[in-house]
Formats: sequence, C-alpha cells, structure tokens
Amino acid sequence: MNRPPDAPAGVGRPRRILMIAPTSFFADYGCHVRILEQARGLAGRGHDITLCTYHSGRDIAGLRILRTPAVPGWRRAEVGSSWHKIALDALLFFLTLQTARRLRPDLLHAYLHEGALIGAIVGQLLSIPLVFDFQGSLTGEMIDHRFLRAGSLAHAPLRRLERWIDHRPALILANSEHSARLLTQQFGVPERRIRLVPDCIEPQRFCRREDAAAQEERRRLRAGLGLAADAPLIVYLGLLAPYQGIDLLLQALAQPALRPDAHLLVMGFPHVEHYRQMAAALGLAGRVAFTGAIAYEDAPHMLALGDVAVAPKISATEGSGKLLSYMAMGLPTVAFDTEVSREYLGDAGRLAPAGDAAALAQALRELLDDPAERAAMSRRLRQRAVERFDCRLVLDAIEAAHTAACGDADGVL
Repeated sequence: MNRPPDAPAGVGRPRRILMIAPTSFFADYGCHVRILEQARGLAGRGHDITLCTYHSGRDIAGLRILRTPAVPGWRRAEVGSSWHKIALDALLFFLTLQTARRLRPDLLHAYLHEGALIGAIVGQLLSIPLVFDFQGSLTGEMIDHRFLRAGSLAHAPLRRLERWIDHRPALILANSEHSARLLTQQFGVPERRIRLVPDCIEPQRFCRREDAAAQEERRRLRAGLGLAADAPLIVYLGLLAPYQGIDLLLQALAQPALRPDAHLLVMGFPHVEHYRQMAAALGLAGRVAFTGAIAYEDAPHMLALGDVAVAPKISATEGSGKLLSYMAMGLPTVAFDTEVSREYLGDAGRLAPAGDAAALAQALRELLDDPAERAAMSRRLRQRAVERFDCRLVLDAIEAAHTAACGDADGVL
C-alpha cells in the first residue's frame, strides 16, 4: 500500500478543491474532525477550499462552507444512517453540481460513500477528477447503526452499489491499513488506486500542560462536574452507541475487578439520557459523569482531567480517531483489540479482547494501580502520535494524492 511520505512532497501549485461532505458539518465527533483537519490544513497551505455540506451544522471560521437549503422542521445534526438522508443527499447533489459549474475546481474531494457517489456523477458530467476519502464500509456502517441487517434483501444490492462507488474515483484515501485491505480484498479496488492517509492530530494543540494555571483549571472543571479532585478518573470522548462499546464500558466499570473509587467521565452524544439511566441501573450513578457534546476546541482541556483513557469501540469497519487525541495528550490508553486499535496504538498502549467487559475492567485496574507504567505509557503514546500522525505529515500525503489524481505525476495511476 502507498504510505504517507516521510518528507514534504513538494507537489506544486495550489489547487481549487471542492469538498463534498454528506453530513451535518461541523459536529464535534469522528469523521467531522478528519474533514476539519484536512480542509483547514490544505487551506493553510494555500489551496482554495470550498466545502459543500448539509444545512445543519456549525460554521468554522476561515473555511468557506456552502450549505443545502434548510429542511423545514429538521435542525438536528445527522449521525449515522437514516432514510431521510436520501432527500438531503439529493439537495447536496444539486448544490455540488451548481457550485462545480460556477467554480470549475481542479479536483473533487469527497467524504463518505454518499459524497463519493455525488462526486462521481458531478465529476463525470464536468470532467473533474475525483478523490474519495474512505473511512469504512458503507454497508458495514449501516449494520453497525442497526439500519441494515446482514443477509437481508437490501444487503446484496447495497453491497453492489458500494462496490460500484468504490471503483469510480481516480484515487481513494484509506484512513487505515485495515480499510485499505477491505477495499482490495472485499471490493476489488486495485492497490495502485489506494493511498494510506491516516487520521491526524495537531500535537501543538493536543498536549497536556502542567503549569499552575492548567492545574487550577483542572481542579475547577472537576469540581464543576461533581468529581472529587483525587478520584482516579477514566475518560472517554466520542459518540455514544452500542457499536462504540459504551454498553460494555459501563459494564466494565461495574465489574468487581475495577477499583470502586474509579470514576468515569463520558464526553459525547447522542443518547446521553439512555446511558445515564443504564449507569444508574448498574449502580454507577455516583461514579459516572456525562457531559453531552464537547466542542472540539475544548477537548484538550477536558481530556487533561483524566488519568487513563478508554476506547471500547467494537466496530470492525470504522476508524478510531479518538485514539490519536488520547495519544497526543499522553493519556495512558486501554482499547479493545481491533485491527485499527493495533494499527494506531502499536505496542505503546494496552489492548483487551474485543467485547470482553471483564478483561477491559482488569486492564483499566492494572493501569490505575501502576503509576510508573502510566508515566512510561504516556511518553510512548505521545511520541508515537508526534512521529506518525502529525497533521503536517498527513497533508503531504494528501497533496501528493491530489497531484496524482490530477495527472501531474508520472506513472502513479
């Protein structure tokens, strides 16, 4: 698989790039962070970035964001699969086509399969090359979100549509080696059309400060959340859903193996009230604090409250960008043993058998009981984040892929 270059690619002139994001950009989670860091980073390198997205979402200073017409009575952020997204994607198609005709971009850069489908049609109509930013299987995500049942009547045709979409772009940017193998082995995409472009992090922003002001801020934040200043604290940041492993995480906290003085800070959405009730039913009401959605800009301050971070995601098809936030913050991290977790953490973190709440509890207990190992793991993870996942390295790889897709590099396609 083609990996990110170790040095700046030197790939030539700035480009006019039209990005397609079939989601409620910006919301403070997952794929939105990947889109934001790529768009902001490319704009910072002189590229002219325009992003087409749904009507709902938060504007970002410095990014040119065009939105579909508002849908009456529908304001909330879109998370996961739903039938009415078909109407939103139809609106996004017409917005993208209109914008592409007006701007005549050098390149279409599409996110998610719906964006790649829109980009494939618009690109064919206007002879504009398409790059697809691939973050996991379309049908796999639908199954994870319980929108589609494996083996159902709809599964096979949707799988064929997914394969058709995957073969349209000039290049696909895979967010992990696991995703790249998925594309080649399950969907028959030639390896030469895939570039490995992992999620990235800005280590300058995601870092733990230890000055007096930072320590006072942490005391204040803990008090505001009802957390004791000296309680061992496990932190989680991300979406709240079964495929993210939140049910298993709460079960792990209730295990006898985990220290009874350990507390859990759960930062994210949706379904907050559902999981609050689940925590209460497990006898954890006094040990779990739920914040709801956390602004991406505030994530470093909130993560700094933790002693240990946890990533209990069990999905076999998606990335896990939260791991990079944990790593850059130097947070000792326990994750379920999935291909993506192994790829991101390497041997610097700690893995528990996927889906095993008792094993997750034991791994967390061992870290909480071992300050020396926590300190050593903190240094290893921070170093790995800086050396492998700094946004500057990833942007080099994206620019090189854009150059190849536009036909400016010899023998790359």
